[in-house]
Amino acid sequence: MKYKFSLLLALLFTLSLKAQTEVETFEGLTFATYGERELKLDLYKPKNQVGLLPAIVGIHGGGWRVGTRKNFGRYAKYLAERGYVAVSIEYRLSGEAPFPAHIYDCKAAVRWLRANAEKYGIDPTRIGATGHSAGGHLAALLATSAGIEELEGTGGNQAFSSAIQAAVPMGAQSNLETPRIRAMTAQPGGSDIWIEFLTGSLDEQEALYQLASPHHHLDAEDPPMMFITGGKDNTDTHAVPIRTAMREMEIPTGLLIIPDAPHPFLREDHWRDLAMSTTLFFFDAYLKPAE
Repeated sequence: MKYKFSLLLALLFTLSLKAQTEVETFEGLTFATYGERELKLDLYKPKNQVGLLPAIVGIHGGGWRVGTRKNFGRYAKYLAERGYVAVSIEYRLSGEAPFPAHIYDCKAAVRWLRANAEKYGIDPTRIGATGHSAGGHLAALLATSAGIEELEGTGGNQAFSSAIQAAVPMGAQSNLETPRIRAMTAQPGGSDIWIEFLTGSLDEQEALYQLASPHHHLDAEDPPMMFITGGKDNTDTHAVPIRTAMREMEIPTGLLIIPDAPHPFLREDHWRDLAMSTTLFFFDAYLKPAE
């Protein structure tokens, strides 16, 4: 499916404006430990909740090398206001540790949610992930790499699964082996974020770029994914190859292209509202049980 401006989007906006729930916030919770290094998340949950709720991992962008968990906090709070336990996580940035440290940390966050499900009222069978840009890439990689030992890491709670049940990658690269990325990384000084993230160009680190590519790990057991991107972003964010493969495997998927929006579309209210309404609609469809 490919959403366009229509009655469907009017419905999404209506859903996004439904009565909001007061939110309880828990800041600075440690979810992973590597020696003396602790990683923290902020958790948002509806006050006075009844029963177990699905959970969402929110992952900030910043080219894998800048940003903090605070950057995604408002979106996690938005989801908590609408019936989710949502977390905004930090992860080790490229200047501290190259890939696969980033995905190790995201998987540690999922395992932490399951390990603490009873304490925070989480349904451990219904966990999703979303993020923008680098965070969108990591959300997509979470969705497709369950059980890939090289990507699990040792951040803690190893007895629990890091698999998720739905993902909404925004402005995300899902295939890191494209001609565009090969050309970008072959130019001296033209692709610092990739060189820092994956310790070299695609020509130099082909196996590592493959390991970091969500599309490379896709199989029929992977969860639904909804891709959202701006109309002015590069077309790799349309995720055509992975969505085509998902349809062939009968995995639900979709694409929303926000007209006239640039890569950082979450900065503007009208683009952000559309993106978050669509995100909510998708998670409600795949993470909340039918009533």
